[in-house]
Amino acid sequence: MQDETATSKTKSTDGSSSSKDSKAPVNIIMIGMAGSGKTTLMQRINAYLHERKTPPYVVNLDPAVAKLPFQANIDIRDTVDYKQVMKEYNLGPNGGILTSLNLFTTKLDQVMELVDKRAATTEYFLYDTPGQIEIFTWSASGAIITNTLAATYPTVVVYVVDTPRTASPATFMSNMMYACSILYKTQLPFIVTFNKTDVVSHEFAVNWMSDFEAFQQALMRNEDGFMTSLMNSMSLVLDEFYNHLRVAGVSAMTGEGLDGLFAKIDEAVVEYYEEFRPAIERQIEKKREDERKQKAEQMSQLMHDLAVSEGKEVNPQQK
Repeated sequence: MQDETATSKTKSTDGSSSSKDSKAPVNIIMIGMAGSGKTTLMQRINAYLHERKTPPYVVNLDPAVAKLPFQANIDIRDTVDYKQVMKEYNLGPNGGILTSLNLFTTKLDQVMELVDKRAATTEYFLYDTPGQIEIFTWSASGAIITNTLAATYPTVVVYVVDTPRTASPATFMSNMMYACSILYKTQLPFIVTFNKTDVVSHEFAVNWMSDFEAFQQALMRNEDGFMTSLMNSMSLVLDEFYNHLRVAGVSAMTGEGLDGLFAKIDEAVVEYYEEFRPAIERQIEKKREDERKQKAEQMSQLMHDLAVSEGKEVNPQQK
């Protein structure tokens, strides 16, 4: 596990893609449960980058948000009317969000054209997602958006955690299970960002993730019955997950910890080029090879059919 207090190490390889694409913009996908302060953190990051004279390009993917505390360059609400979708398709809130994302994804090529036009002058692209994280991370539209971004520019997932609500072992474990599932679903560089550190420090979480016995002691003090045994088993499973996890602590209210967060993002970009980009390129090449084989098989079948029917009189009554 890597905390934001750790020394940032810059990795570079001569002739590597990371050196060739060092000026490529970075996609930052913000994911977090409702109430975690994800959108407020987006606002803080937006202000932070403006102060550094590197204004980001902001994309809002939450169709149900009533009011944004920042100006979005691309807003899903300009394309899809969430309430109208609910009314027209007779859907509830979650179904309305999912359908709105599906409709927006049909325009994704236009969004990427706008992103490409700004890529030369923009260092960071920020994407705010719905607070109902399962709708984005586990839907087809969410996967299409994530995969498209990852195949275009370096992409990092920032998972925002509400630190005060994670102070108990049970809620902490639930958040870590969510983090684990999102990491393996997106298969992208991943940063767990503990928000609201101005209220409660995230050091307890860092300690639990680095010291198995410390978590066990907290578990024994706070939980009883079958939950203790269950979370003991789960913590053992997640132990390896923690070892390769980047962690940052920030305050969306004060801006504290943003330097550390962006140091982690820089590390994640290096990891993207070294590990994730080659895997993505292999998947793309495999898909192209499969398509070539399918076309070759279809052409072979067509030539066979032509050879069989060559010289034969066609009966107009046969269908």
